[in-house]
Amino acid sequence: MTDGERSARASEGGVEGGDDSRLDALLSGVRFGKFVSVGAVGAVADNAMLVLLGLGFGVPELLAKAVGIETAILVMFTVNEHWTFADEGAPGARAFLRRLGKSHLVRSGGSLIQFAIYWFLTQRLDVTVVVSETDLWFLLASPLAIGVAMFVNYVFESLFTWQVHET
Repeated sequence: MTDGERSARASEGGVEGGDDSRLDALLSGVRFGKFVSVGAVGAVADNAMLVLLGLGFGVPELLAKAVGIETAILVMFTVNEHWTFADEGAPGARAFLRRLGKSHLVRSGGSLIQFAIYWFLTQRLDVTVVVSETDLWFLLASPLAIGVAMFVNYVFESLFTWQVHET
């Protein structure tokens, strides 16, 4: 939000940093579109690790999924830092590392949600999708879990990591 927009909001009775500005910041279609685009890049990184480790090296799928989630977090943070939220946050290495730490903290909630949904879909449901004699359900379950976690991550990354309502 520019200084002019803040002034206009204040004259309309809006409170800077209040509930209205948080909601306005979250409803930014451009920012949400960028976040979803970055999420797609993260999903590709996550699933690439799942395929590489799970199918390529025989790593147990839950461990491969955990590595995929961490890979996606690092990839998405980097892209969000330089594109989605490029105009947000203080400059400098210390501020960058603080945002990276906050991002991991924030995404831990989304990651736990994603991992729990993935675990349920792959370990508790009796679903198989066999292609060329290989059950690929573990790959199909991943985007479902990612989609749910994405919404949780968007809200908390916007408000906590980059504090978009304070700009």
